Amino acid sequence: MNNSKKIITFLLIISNSLFAFSQITGKIVDEANLPLEYATVALYNQNNKTLISGVITDSKGDFEFKNIKKGTFYIEASFIGYEVKTINNITILNTRETKDLGQLLLTLGTNLDEVVIQGERSTVVNKIDRQVFDAETFTSAQGGSTIDVIRNLPSVSIDGQGEISVRGSSGFTVLLNGKPVQSNASTIMAQLPANAVERVEVITAPSAKYDPEGKAGILNIITKKGALDGAFAQLNIKGGFPSIETYGNDKAHQRYGIDATYNVRNEIWNVSLSANYQRNDLGGRREGDAYTIIDDVKTQFPSTGERSFDEVNYSGRFSVDFTPDTTNVFSLGLFAGKRSKERLADIVYYDNHAVSPADSDNRLYTFQYYNHNLRERKSDFALGSLDYTYTFKNTSKLSTSALYEYTLLGGPTVNQNLGYPDHSILYQDEYNTNENPLHGIRLQLDYTFKPFTWGVLDMGYQYRHLDHTGDFVYERRTDFDDDFELVPEFSSEVDLERTIHAFYTQFSGKSGLWNYAAGARIEVMDRTLDLKDKANTVDDTYEYDITKLYPSASLQYEITDKTNIKAAYSKRVERTSTFQMNPFPEREHSETLEQGDPELKPEFIDLVELGVTKKLKNGQSVFATAYYRNVKNVVNRVNTVYNDTILNRIYSNVGDAKTIGLELGAEIKPTKNWNNFIGANIYNYKIDGEFDDQPIHSEATQYSINFNSTYSFWENASLQFTFNYLSERVTAQGEDSRFYSPNLTFQKSFLNNRLTATLQWQNIDMGLLDTNEQRITTYRPNDFYTTTNYIYEVDMVLLNLSYTFKNGKNKSKFINSEFGKNEF
Repeated sequence: MNNSKKIITFLLIISNSLFAFSQITGKIVDEANLPLEYATVALYNQNNKTLISGVITDSKGDFEFKNIKKGTFYIEASFIGYEVKTINNITILNTRETKDLGQLLLTLGTNLDEVVIQGERSTVVNKIDRQVFDAETFTSAQGGSTIDVIRNLPSVSIDGQGEISVRGSSGFTVLLNGKPVQSNASTIMAQLPANAVERVEVITAPSAKYDPEGKAGILNIITKKGALDGAFAQLNIKGGFPSIETYGNDKAHQRYGIDATYNVRNEIWNVSLSANYQRNDLGGRREGDAYTIIDDVKTQFPSTGERSFDEVNYSGRFSVDFTPDTTNVFSLGLFAGKRSKERLADIVYYDNHAVSPADSDNRLYTFQYYNHNLRERKSDFALGSLDYTYTFKNTSKLSTSALYEYTLLGGPTVNQNLGYPDHSILYQDEYNTNENPLHGIRLQLDYTFKPFTWGVLDMGYQYRHLDHTGDFVYERRTDFDDDFELVPEFSSEVDLERTIHAFYTQFSGKSGLWNYAAGARIEVMDRTLDLKDKANTVDDTYEYDITKLYPSASLQYEITDKTNIKAAYSKRVERTSTFQMNPFPEREHSETLEQGDPELKPEFIDLVELGVTKKLKNGQSVFATAYYRNVKNVVNRVNTVYNDTILNRIYSNVGDAKTIGLELGAEIKPTKNWNNFIGANIYNYKIDGEFDDQPIHSEATQYSINFNSTYSFWENASLQFTFNYLSERVTAQGEDSRFYSPNLTFQKSFLNNRLTATLQWQNIDMGLLDTNEQRITTYRPNDFYTTTNYIYEVDMVLLNLSYTFKNGKNKSKFINSEFGKNEF
C-alpha cells in the first residue's frame, strides 16, 4: 500500500511539472474603475532590464504572461494619454506559481500635448470570438454615417439598394456599445455619425451571453470614449457640392449636415449632450422591363424614369453617469428625434402591349402612360434607459438594465397612373397611409463572477415585450374631382404582441495556451398576431409559441505568440417583423403590390467556423476563416402574378439554405507611410425548397472584395482610396448583378489638430465606368419576368469639417432604438 502511495505521489509531481505553468496576471483600469482595452503591458527582467514579453489587455482590461521562468521582474503598463505605471519586484520562485497583481490604476498625464505616439494601431485585431476594426483607419467615412465605416470590412457588403449583408446574409444584429438593438441595420447606422465611432466588432459566432438574433452574427458598434476630467466639445459640419450628374431628376439633390457633442466629466459625474441633423439626398434613375403570361396572353411593360431619395434625420441625445464610489455606477439615457425618407419614382411606361399567343408578334393593343409614385417612410421616436452596476469586493459584478421605447411609424404612398405625354389625364389615383405606434420594453439582469482562477461564469435573465399596433388605409379614385374612396379589402388593422423570456449561462477562461468559452441560452417566445380588415370579412388571430435552446462554444489555441487557430459554433434565430407578416397588400409602385405572411416562421441557423490568424512584422497581419451556415425556414421576398401588369411580392418561408465560405484579410505596409487593408469573402450559396407549389433551387459561388489603401504625406495629411466590389448573386427567383464603388479621400489637419478637413470623391465614375449601378432580375418560366437596372448618383464631392473646442476626451455613451427601427 505504501509503495502504491509513493507511485501515485510521484506521478502527481511529474504531472504538475509537465502541465503547470507560471503566470503573471492583472487588470488595467482607469480612474473611474473602468477597464482599459488595448492597454500595453511589458514584462522586463529586473536585473538586466531586458524585455521578456509584451501583451495587450482584452475587453475586460485583463492581461496575462504565461510560461515565466524563475526570477525577479518588473512590468510597465501604458495607454495613450496616461502615465506609465511600473510595478517592481515581481518574484517568481517556481514554475507552478501564479502571481496575480490585481487591479492596476492608470492616471491621465498632466500634459497631453507632450505625448508622442510611436507607431499606429492595427486596422484589425483578431480575438477568440470576434474581429475588431479600427474605425479611424477609414478616413473615407468621415462626415458620413456608420454605414460608410462598415462597408470597408471584409465580412460586409452593401448592394445598390443599400441592403447590408454580412457573409452574404442580410440577417444580422446590431449592438451599440454592447447593448442589443433589434432594429433595421441600415436605419440604425444611418443615424449614427461616422465621427462618433471608435471601432466595429464583427462577432460571427456569438456566445450564449448575447441575444441569438441574426443569422450572420453581430456587428457591435463602439462609440468613442475617454476618461479625462473636464470638458469635451466637438462640432462636425458636412456639405456636398452640386451634383455633377443629375439624371434629369425633378429636384436638385442636397447633402449637408451638422452634429455636435458636448461632454463634461469629473470623478462622480459624466454628462453628455448631442444633437444631429443630416440631409442625404441621392439622385438616380431606373430602366426596367417586365412581362406576365396569363392564359397564353403575354403583357409586356418596359419603363424608364427617375428613382431618387430625399432623406432627413434629426435627433437629440442626453446621457448621465453617476459613479458615487468604486462599487456603484448609475446610468440614464434619453434619445428622441424624427426621421423621414422619401423615394420618388416618376416612370414612363412607353410601350405597354399585349400579344396572343404568348410566343407571337400579334399585338392586341399598345398603350403608354406615366406613373408618379412617391413613397415616404416616417418615424417619430422617444426612448429611455436606466442601468445600474454593482461591483462586489471579490470583483464579481451584478448589472441591471431597463429600456422603454415609443415609436410612431407611418408614411403615405402616392401612386398615380397618368396620361403620357398629357399628365392631366388620370387613369388611377391611389393613396396608402398608415399609423402604427410601437411600444417596446427590455429588462435585463446579469451576474458575473470568477469561481475558479481559470475561468469566469456569466449568467442572466432577460425579458422583452413588443406591442405593435397598426391602422392601414388604402384609398382610390379615378377622377381628380372625385373624393378618395376606401378600398376595404386592402385596408386593415394589424396588432402584434411578442413576449420573450430568456435565461443564459456562459463559462469562459484561459488555461495555458488555450482560450475557451461555452454556454447555453433558453428562450420562451409567445407571439400573437390579430388581423382585421375594414370590410369586416377578416377577423383572425395567429399564435406562434416556441421554446428553444441556443447553445454556443468557441476554442482558441496559441500555436506561437504570433499565430492562433480557433473554432466556434453558435445557434441563432432570425425573427420576423410585423411588416413581413402583414397579409394585406400595400401598393409599392405601379407594377408591384407588397404583402406578408401571417404564418411566417422564424429562421433557425447553425453557424460553424474555423480560423487562423498570423501576425507579421511591422504591424502586418493575415487571417483566414472558413465557415458553414445552415438556415431552416429561409424567408425570401418572392413574386406571383396579381394581374396582367401587376406583380405581387410576398414574404414567405421558401425552404432551407446552406452557405460554405472562406473569409480572407490582410494588412500590408510596403513602406512606413503606406498602409493597405484588403478583405475578401467567397462563398457557395445554395437554397432548396418550394413556393406556390413550384420547386425552388438556386446555387452559385459568389464573392465580395473590400480594398483600402492609405498614404500619409506627412504627420497631418493623408490620401485614401477605397474600392468595394460585390459579385453577381442568386436569389430564390432570379439573380442580382455585380455592384461596385471606388472612392477617394484627402484629409488634412490644421490648428494643432483641432480642425480636420476631409474632402471626399464618392462613387468615382467620370463617364467611363458603371459605378453605383445594379440590375435585379426575377422570373418564373411561363409566368412572369422582370428586370430593373438601378442607376444611382456618381462623382459626388463632399467636404467635412470637424473642429474640437475642448481638449478633453469624449466619454459620451448614448442609447439607441431597440424596437422601432426594425419596422422603419
